[in-house]
Amino acid sequence: MGKRRRVAERKKVRPGVLGGAVVAVVCGVGFAAYALAGEPETGGSGGADGKAVASGPPTAAEVRTTAREFLAAWAAGDVDRAAALTDDRDAARTALRSYREDARVTKVRLTPGEPASRKSAKVPFKAAATVSYEGNRKRQGAVGTVRKPYAYDSALRVVRRASDGRTLVAWRPSVVHPELKPGDRLVTGEAGNPPIKALDRAGGALTAAKYPSLGTVIDGMRDKYGKKAGGTGGIELRVVRKDARDAARTKTKSDDAKVTPDKTLLTLAPGTPGTLKTTISPKAQAAAERETAKRKRASVVVVKPSTGEILAVANSSPGGFNTAFQGSLAPGSTMKVVSSSMLLEKKLAGVDKKHPCPKYETYGGWKFQNDDKFQIKNGTFRASFARSCNTAFISQAKKLSDDDLTKQARDVFGLGNDNWSIGVSSFDGAVPVQSDAQMAASLIGQGGVRMNPLNMASVAATVKSGTFRQPYLVPPALDRRKLATAARKMSPSTASALRDLMHYTAVAGTAVKPMSGLGADSGAKTGSAEVDGQKKPNGWFTAYRGDVAAAAVVQAGGHGGDSAGPVVRAVLLAGG
Repeated sequence: MGKRRRVAERKKVRPGVLGGAVVAVVCGVGFAAYALAGEPETGGSGGADGKAVASGPPTAAEVRTTAREFLAAWAAGDVDRAAALTDDRDAARTALRSYREDARVTKVRLTPGEPASRKSAKVPFKAAATVSYEGNRKRQGAVGTVRKPYAYDSALRVVRRASDGRTLVAWRPSVVHPELKPGDRLVTGEAGNPPIKALDRAGGALTAAKYPSLGTVIDGMRDKYGKKAGGTGGIELRVVRKDARDAARTKTKSDDAKVTPDKTLLTLAPGTPGTLKTTISPKAQAAAERETAKRKRASVVVVKPSTGEILAVANSSPGGFNTAFQGSLAPGSTMKVVSSSMLLEKKLAGVDKKHPCPKYETYGGWKFQNDDKFQIKNGTFRASFARSCNTAFISQAKKLSDDDLTKQARDVFGLGNDNWSIGVSSFDGAVPVQSDAQMAASLIGQGGVRMNPLNMASVAATVKSGTFRQPYLVPPALDRRKLATAARKMSPSTASALRDLMHYTAVAGTAVKPMSGLGADSGAKTGSAEVDGQKKPNGWFTAYRGDVAAAAVVQAGGHGGDSAGPVVRAVLLAGG
């Protein structure tokens, strides 16, 4: 009889109105609807009062109960109650209070979903609410309140506190909204930066809908150029980034500091966009989008060697971190282009001079080897470069100073000076001064060397033109900014030798397949970079064809010619 009564009681539970807000809570058979959040249901060690303290992962019933009570309190506007149901009461209280006061979110409805499995402590949920703003919107020509519905998906995770066995929501800013990171805030109000209408080099509109990879890029250009492009701000719900606020407050970073731009989530009243012309080529961008969308963790950048203009940029995860511009990865053997220029200038190598390529080479206590332990007997530097022989470079380490590669990268290729100003945030590469084995490893793109596709596309462009020209996305005439320059040019003979080596690699070396049929005015270099804890290396490829240069990385892609090579081939064929 008691069992039937409890079942009947559970069936009475329905979505209800709590303090003017609605929370939908679905309770299935077998779930204790009236259990207190965190009430121990499993045995454990004794607590301070001698009672048993639950231990181990939360049970399915505990997960669902804790999630339901937290969502109900949040939806009802009971900030203190909701915060008390988390493992970081102060942070949760601040965020949930800001959700209503700063983001101006009301009439919140939170509907919990089902965990992925009975053992999962992660509970997805749907949020539906109204965002309101009341104020004197002179720039929009109206006074009053604007309201719009807003819905999104998020998730929370339930954990057990060791001290008392209680189950709580593991507090993360992403519980409030998946776009939030620590220190970020949701804010509704007049946009600080007016929207922009970004145009490609031919005058066509660039939108995230048409070119997904440009979404974060357009956000970044809006942050920097919104006020300069002639537009007026609208009323928006947006994510205000902590790192952007810090950079603006301290002013210790350059205008192109490596920060994530604010993001608009909902437009309540549109502003008037200003117009901003970019260097993007619609043909190259379309090809870049297609190729990265086919692969996981792929990024590519295309530049014009004669000017430095950026023709395309794309990432497999277009809404995430912009690896193409801001990544910091070991470039593997594509770095041998820079190392080769140094060896050629120092007369430590000559294109057709004999050069050692043994199976192994030891330096600084490390034993280096080639892929599959190959060797080239009585070979030339041309053969070693085309086959990507590691030991051919390691063998020269004993003849170099610790800072030789750093100076070459900085003075000739413009890398590592932290002074590029492309129009949005970017990382300019790093080639730190190192010694012993780490210095030798740097010669083959490992050690402390860090690059991204933007940097390596610039390297190929510098080889093609013979001169470093800083890549840029927004023409410098717009804000009269100065582009970075290199301290010196390669000698014409060194530039010619590098083009000879890269072309030979494209027609007879590791880059043959991706570069097949691309003509006499082309060259390439493959690369594979080992990453600790990763089964396959990152695959790299950098190349040029005519007045187009490109570089791509496919993380965990394996050999660069097989993984990143086809991406670069496609964008080179698209042209500028």
